[in-house]
Amino acid sequence: MANLVILESPSKAKTVKKYLGAGYDVMASTGHIIDLPKSKFAVDVEHDFQPQYVNMKDKSEIIKELKKRAKESDIIYLATDPDREGEAIAWHLSHLLNIDDKAKVRVTFNEITKTGVQYGMSHPRTIDMDVVNAQQTRRILDRIVGYKLSPFLWKKVRRGLSAGRVQSVAVRLIVDREEEIRAFKSTEYWSVDAKLSAASSKKVFAAKLAEINGQKAQIDNKEQADKILADLEGADFVVTNLKKSQRKKQPAPPFTTSTLQQEASRKLSFQARRTMKTAQELYEGVEVEGQGAVGLITYMRTDSLRISDEAKTAAAEVIKNEYGAEYLPEKPRTYKSKSNAQDAHEAIRPANVELTPSKVKKSLTNDQFKLYKLIWERFMASQMANAVMDTVSVDISAKNYMFKSSGYSVRFDGFTKLYEESRDNEEQGGALPKIEKGEKLKPVEVLGNQHFTQPPARYNEASLIKALEENGIGRPSTYAPTISTILDRHYVERENGNQLKPTPLGEVITGLLKEKFNNIVDVKFTAKMETSLDNIEKGTKDWVETLRGFYKGFAKSLEKAEQDMEGKHLKVPDEPTDIKCEQCGKPMVIKIGPYGKFLGCSGFPECKFTKKIVTETKGLCPKCGAKMLLKKSKKGKPFYGCENFKDCNFMTWDMPLEEKCPECGSSLFKKTGKLGKIYCQKDGCGYERPADGVRPADGARPLDDEKDKNDS
Repeated sequence: MANLVILESPSKAKTVKKYLGAGYDVMASTGHIIDLPKSKFAVDVEHDFQPQYVNMKDKSEIIKELKKRAKESDIIYLATDPDREGEAIAWHLSHLLNIDDKAKVRVTFNEITKTGVQYGMSHPRTIDMDVVNAQQTRRILDRIVGYKLSPFLWKKVRRGLSAGRVQSVAVRLIVDREEEIRAFKSTEYWSVDAKLSAASSKKVFAAKLAEINGQKAQIDNKEQADKILADLEGADFVVTNLKKSQRKKQPAPPFTTSTLQQEASRKLSFQARRTMKTAQELYEGVEVEGQGAVGLITYMRTDSLRISDEAKTAAAEVIKNEYGAEYLPEKPRTYKSKSNAQDAHEAIRPANVELTPSKVKKSLTNDQFKLYKLIWERFMASQMANAVMDTVSVDISAKNYMFKSSGYSVRFDGFTKLYEESRDNEEQGGALPKIEKGEKLKPVEVLGNQHFTQPPARYNEASLIKALEENGIGRPSTYAPTISTILDRHYVERENGNQLKPTPLGEVITGLLKEKFNNIVDVKFTAKMETSLDNIEKGTKDWVETLRGFYKGFAKSLEKAEQDMEGKHLKVPDEPTDIKCEQCGKPMVIKIGPYGKFLGCSGFPECKFTKKIVTETKGLCPKCGAKMLLKKSKKGKPFYGCENFKDCNFMTWDMPLEEKCPECGSSLFKKTGKLGKIYCQKDGCGYERPADGVRPADGARPLDDEKDKNDS
């Protein structure tokens, strides 16, 4: 009989099976197999909030197979993910398979490598009930909010709405920012900027007016700026102070879940969901040429900055061999995690630093390669020496005006040879020309420039994740699903690519929650609840008492809200458009229904005409030449279809491009993935070329079989 090892993911099971070899049977639960039922509340509030779990209906076949294989096994190891959800799944599996609570069968893998798997298997433990109770508490809290508050929203706003504990706070942050932007009053101000050159150099450099008569320069309007410019006519610009120094620049620490999502957003334009999906694939195992299935990174849900000594040693060896000993710091770097970090895992790093991005590129999809390269370079840079900058700051006087300029040059590139962190405000400036104190400079140009104060920027995914983390809202595993949820529920929408803007629906719900259920959307209250969950996990707080404390206040707020809003109903304002109704000629408005936005007649209910909102692409149909529209299948997957679909019937998964085929002039299409390509779908043409530097794919096809049509 073999020992049974149960994981969550089939792809991870395949990789682990390779390392365990004969004597082990490996199976995946494909996530949770037991949960609260969808059809009822299923939490016994009167009896210590006991959850009433049931076997998930769609997992019946898996449950049957798990039981069968468990009976055929000597020992059952529970190797689900090393986090709260994974611990809860292991606990559910132990009950399902009648495993003794005191049995040491729980194993975790920080990395899916031979070393990581062997280490995990050699250190089995009992299931940690404190971690399980932390997950149970979060699940029950979310069930209480969802099942008790959602019906209230149905009655007072619209049927089908739902409220979430963490999601509601995220929407509030976005709504509050939008209100700040609307309330912002732009103020005019001016700057006086000079372009100067030294006698010893033809290089022109910039300097900004900083002081007037020893006081900070404040120029409110054009008249003041013009007066200064007139006063500076013919003035001597003289270097009055010159300060040279050396500055050391340290590398950024290795990635946590939050910083990985932020940096992937900035550098790769990945949405959080895309980042986490790709990271999961890299962690669970990828078929690498010559090596089989290999886990390329450590566990990707972590807020710890800890790095093992073995990983530091391996990184130092690669840095020394690839870049030279001078690129190593005097001693290995250690980064301090935040005080509330869960230190169960290391930071996100390559499982094997010797597998450089170039070595595995041919085995990865475009997304996998880009993200692995980002993780590999960030980790390696975090173990490299400081960059050293020669800096210079200059004070330049002209009459009673003081201009300032600064610049830097790189003395030693250090870690920047490999990687630099992206920032919202990148460092500006370069080397200044060689100038001396007392030197007279030539003013090439002195101008007054008008500016206006700007409102705070809308959140994008990166800045929202940063705000959630800084405020203690959610934990590594919640950032991506939180953003996906508020977008899917149409409380928030994307604008101008990546800006997050509240919808009228999101604003109405947030306003109602702020007025009647302030704790639900209060940032500090929600952060305090996250701390309580952490303390439950540490075993220092009782989970039932935590739920009692929350429910008591929540139930009172719900009862009072029901009384205050008796007979009242809130209307979600419609968005006006300049589109005319095809039946009555009145303006159409944008409405939000259970399946998203649509156009409806403003004359409703007299006129009930509605129309889908379609998104046109830049490409044209290769069959009939009509416009191609972006659509979504029943499962939410985007695809592209001809606007004359009834007559033409052309559809494809691949993106239409504005670029025309050099062979026949038809629109080209882009197929993404490991075997991506740009190609022509015009019958009989056959033109294609690699996309993003990958080899062309075989068998790319338009979406024209019955299975795909049924899905769409």
